[in-house]
Amino acid sequence: MKISVRNLEPTKVKLTITVDPEEFDPYLNEARKEIGKQINVPGFRKGHVPGKVIDTRVGFGAVAGEAVNQGVPELYSKALEEKKIRPMAQPEFDVQDVPASAKDDTKLKFTATVERRPDIELPELDGMTIDVPAAAVTEEDITKRLDSLRQRFATLVGVDRPAAKGDYANIDLDAQIDGKSVDSQEGVSYELGSGTMLDGLDEALEGLSAGEETTFEGTLEAGEHEGEKAQIKVKVNSVKAEELPELDDDFAQEASEYDTLDELKADVRKAAEQDAKGRQATEARDAFLAKLQDGLDIPVPKGVKAELLEQQLKNNGVDAEKATKEQKDEAEKEVEKELRDQIVLDTLAEKLDVKVSQMDVTNFLASIAQQYGMDPSAFINAIVRNGQLGSAVQEVGRSKGMLAGMRAVSFTSDGQPLDLSEFLGDTPENEEEESVEAASAAAAVADELSNDKDAE
Repeated sequence: MKISVRNLEPTKVKLTITVDPEEFDPYLNEARKEIGKQINVPGFRKGHVPGKVIDTRVGFGAVAGEAVNQGVPELYSKALEEKKIRPMAQPEFDVQDVPASAKDDTKLKFTATVERRPDIELPELDGMTIDVPAAAVTEEDITKRLDSLRQRFATLVGVDRPAAKGDYANIDLDAQIDGKSVDSQEGVSYELGSGTMLDGLDEALEGLSAGEETTFEGTLEAGEHEGEKAQIKVKVNSVKAEELPELDDDFAQEASEYDTLDELKADVRKAAEQDAKGRQATEARDAFLAKLQDGLDIPVPKGVKAELLEQQLKNNGVDAEKATKEQKDEAEKEVEKELRDQIVLDTLAEKLDVKVSQMDVTNFLASIAQQYGMDPSAFINAIVRNGQLGSAVQEVGRSKGMLAGMRAVSFTSDGQPLDLSEFLGDTPENEEEESVEAASAAAAVADELSNDKDAE
């Protein structure tokens, strides 16, 4: 097989692959076998029809077409491996030459245009030291946590004053269009400042006391007149304020397992310190990635970027065609960072020879399923059916590469050694390293079993 590579862009290549007849023949023979299983030829058992008879019966063109469909993706994968090209998107194939008969010496020739991962040279990890901010906990942090806990045990108390932000108002609403009532609600409890109902409601309510009413213009957000402007009359029936319990031993006993406020505060501080350590570990991760990318020019593939940009805008609730320049610029910044991080982590995982086991993939997918309250087996089967298993394997590889890389460098905080082993874990010693192919095969079997069960 002859392979030539033409660089179209820093992250895009065009491979021209010419296949010798002896390399293409196995695919022709396999195609004949598959076709032979599907047709009836007098004098021959199904599946035992000679190749020459198949060529005559269905035509060599049909055989070659089937062989091309099966062979081109496999030959393309071999070419990528030989030339050490790491694709970041699906290729565009163009079959240029195919033998016209079994005796034709024409070689199979096709091109594959694909966006690739750029080649980058990562710095050596040995001797690398990264300093991150200290995991500080302030008295303000403790106070905020205690106030949040107090709010969970707060009571609403009626007040004889105008409503203000944070108060709860019991209100009646009546929306009118052209003087006719189109929607009304009575006895609705609403927190001022929450912004959970109509636009303009917060402004209309602020300053009103029980028994007072006002009218404002708003856009209806549901019902038959959704999206239409209406005159909305709002009446305040009562105003209540949130009353927080006193911070004392009685509160500690009601809100926790502790007998005294001092014990509760100590527990709150401990939780705050643990969260601070978690934030510090995240900062260490970000600093590690930034260190790897320092001074590197990392181009991103245009096609992949465009696809992710549209998805990012959609995730932000923005129509790509109606997005403002600021929205597009912000989304583009996020997408480019995501792609550069992926490129660096994929390169790091390769540099460290990270292995992804079947158990790694299974645990990763099961954890995601758990987060979304889904059955792990059903979720894994869905991943396989949608062709997303490769992406899952890649994500696991990136995660393992990140952890392995961070374990290989030194972290400090304020110049003192920083131990992140609580978050990075220890290097696995007796991990069963099954191949990615094993993970794929296991998931494929699970998918097949699921399909059989559905068929029943």
